Amino acid sequence: MAKDIPVYVFTGFMDSGKTTLIQETLFENDFTQGGDDKILILSCEDGDVEYDIEKLRTINAKVATIESEDEFNLENLTKISKEYDPDVVFLEYNGTWGVDHIYDEPLPEGWVPAQSLATVDATTFENYLNNMRTMMMEQLFKAEVVIFNRCNDATPKSKFRGQIKSMNRPAQIVYERADGSIDDSPEELPFDLNADVIEISDADYALWFMDCMDSPKKYDGKTIHFTGLVYNPNDGKLRRDVFIPGRFAMTCCVEDIQFLGMKCKWDKASTLGHRSWIDITATIKVEFAKEYKGKGPVLYPVSVEPTEKPEDELVYFS
Repeated sequence: MAKDIPVYVFTGFMDSGKTTLIQETLFENDFTQGGDDKILILSCEDGDVEYDIEKLRTINAKVATIESEDEFNLENLTKISKEYDPDVVFLEYNGTWGVDHIYDEPLPEGWVPAQSLATVDATTFENYLNNMRTMMMEQLFKAEVVIFNRCNDATPKSKFRGQIKSMNRPAQIVYERADGSIDDSPEELPFDLNADVIEISDADYALWFMDCMDSPKKYDGKTIHFTGLVYNPNDGKLRRDVFIPGRFAMTCCVEDIQFLGMKCKWDKASTLGHRSWIDITATIKVEFAKEYKGKGPVLYPVSVEPTEKPEDELVYFS
């Protein structure tokens, strides 16, 4: 039986810090401590930072390169695997290639994806997202950990988290400062969490929704107020005492519009028309809900009033 060879996948645009992260993992994070595994770094692009080949030899690590996307195929990868006979693979993927080669196509015998990490240059993220969204999403949408590096005091961490979560809800997000230290300072939010009633404007709705879904305990027992669109189809999918208030949100383009709605329990839910607009004040309780497949935020209305459709029905991750 072939041995399992864990493959650590590093994605991200060129010069986003993949090479640096791999070398830090190997040399500074005790990845190789006490072991004699043969490590293969499979590099698919040539960035500004180069590998320290001599230093890598001290930890039994070697570098192989793949020059083109066409060469990233089962036959060539199998050839490389036989030549280097690795116990672990660090795959530095090319930021312009489709990630389907990694996740949807066969890998050499024994190669098992162990973890997927994506690096993002915080100083260029918004520019890439606005101008090359599809390519950016390719690199991020399956990453288990997204690392924003080159952060500073002005980095809009909450905004970035909302944008990542809109395309990759389970991702863990890490912020790293220019000196390599982890920035674990609290993210600033554009609304007052300590207010008796937290006012959620249209401009802040998408950010609030993602933050509430990601950290529901933060909002347990809080009362919020927002303008919402009612999801309440008469098709038996919802109980008579449940409806979903929310908003359609867009990250960058029409293709990525999605409905961001939260479960709401109200004994008069059946009186609300599907796709009607409401002004809602509600208390949040964190409790089990089958819609969340676990615990999550559930709204309990204090007041629900009909209101006019907003001038712009969409909200944005901005």
